[in-house]
Amino acid sequence: MAVPFRRTSKTRKRLRRTHFKLNVPGMNECPNCGEMKLSHRVCKSCGHYNGKEVTSK
Repeated sequence: MAVPFRRTSKTRKRLRRTHFKLNVPGMNECPNCGEMKLSHRVCKSCGHYNGKEVTSK
């Protein structure tokens, strides 16, 4: 099995890992109730989507 010829420095290791991070989901304000909701999904608090009531709460 191949082994690295030189040790990977802390800087190089950290530069490589700068892209390993979580993304914040896209949140929008519900036009019906004003709560924050995920884009293109039914509002959890009022049950509206695209101006229509999809689920009854």
